[in-house]
Amino acid sequence: MRQGMKTLRSALVMMVAVPLVALAGEPTPAANKQPAKASEQPAKASEADCHHPPQAQDAAPKSDWKLTRGEPIKGVPCVKLADLLAKPQEHDGKTVLIEGHVRKACERKGCWMELATAKDAKGAGLRVTFKDYGFFVPLDSAGSEARVEGVVKVADLSEDRAKHYESEGAIVPRTADGKPREVQLVASGVELRR
Repeated sequence: MRQGMKTLRSALVMMVAVPLVALAGEPTPAANKQPAKASEQPAKASEADCHHPPQAQDAAPKSDWKLTRGEPIKGVPCVKLADLLAKPQEHDGKTVLIEGHVRKACERKGCWMELATAKDAKGAGLRVTFKDYGFFVPLDSAGSEARVEGVVKVADLSEDRAKHYESEGAIVPRTADGKPREVQLVASGVELRR
């Protein structure tokens, strides 16, 4: 009886141990371990204030590329970015096509980008977010040329939201009384080129 129990115990140990050893593979010496990639490291506390869930992002190629996100651009009326920024109330709530230079993009999630009329344009731009947060852009989209189709919105921001955007390098315009207000476009489709 005792011999039968030892045999059974040995058989059970082997049934568990062999697959675990096979799954573990060869151990890597500590000296050869590579540091974890930034995407594998735990999120920093300062990133916790970004209100969007994390999404894996691939870096965009450095030149000669075209990237599309969201729905295909349908060809709604094109509005010049300078005209939109000068008179945003005329376009509030309308679907438009805008072309511009990506001056800045969210470097934490790719959840927004800021369009300007030129690479060196100063002052407020157009903040582009993405419909239902269904897609994002590469983290290094700044420097790209963009065609964006979506709905224009003139939005009052909370002070916290404005500080969040400014902490990521965005330019947040303010009204005469100092309140943050910006022109936004909720994009249904985006094309980026370099």
